[in-house]
Amino acid sequence: MHLLIGNKVYSSWSLRPWIVMRAKGIAFEETLVPLREVDTPARIRKLSPSSKVPCLVDGDVAVWESLAIMEYLAERFPDTQIWPTDRRARAHARAISSEMHAGFQALRNHCPMTITQRFAPEPLPLDVQANVARITEIWTEARTTFADRAHGPFLYGAFGAADGMYAPVVSRFHTYGVVVDVVSQGYMDAVRAHPAYRDWVAGAAAEPWVLAQNEGRSVIEDLRAKH
Repeated sequence: MHLLIGNKVYSSWSLRPWIVMRAKGIAFEETLVPLREVDTPARIRKLSPSSKVPCLVDGDVAVWESLAIMEYLAERFPDTQIWPTDRRARAHARAISSEMHAGFQALRNHCPMTITQRFAPEPLPLDVQANVARITEIWTEARTTFADRAHGPFLYGAFGAADGMYAPVVSRFHTYGVVVDVVSQGYMDAVRAHPAYRDWVAGAAAEPWVLAQNEGRSVIEDLRAKH
């Protein structure tokens, strides 16, 4: 299996399937295409029909969009339990994953992922505060209602697709010093301590494209200036 990804510093969409595959022990090769370069679209288009990352290639099958990749992996490797085994928990996990995939635009815009950096906390705009409140509500509900605590500290116990979908949010909250409740902080700590997450961060820190972080900083400053 082959996974096409963007820069680990700030490709939040790429992090999602990558961390799930690593966490579940699914063997794959990765190809990293630096984003925001002149030839980026052409290089990505060779493997990804959408001209975007991530894209998973498995033989003659190509799957793009992070959530679709999760579903494909769940079918391809049913024993890995990428989704919870309990029907109610599985329905909840799919719903919150879809909500993450389609929503929280204010948070995405104001706090772009730049995973190797930290910034002093600043007051958040009201729409971003609303996003944070909804996300922590989701995390708390999953942990208190559906989590199998005997199997781990993640949203449904063991690390799975929903955790992969929210891993970039964990990164954003950490980078920008977003204050959350005790349950959410415990969940964030567990994600950040996971070996797969730590491997991704280490890879980001070792990237040779210094421009990635410089661009991330300028984007952040531009966004902050608008509020």
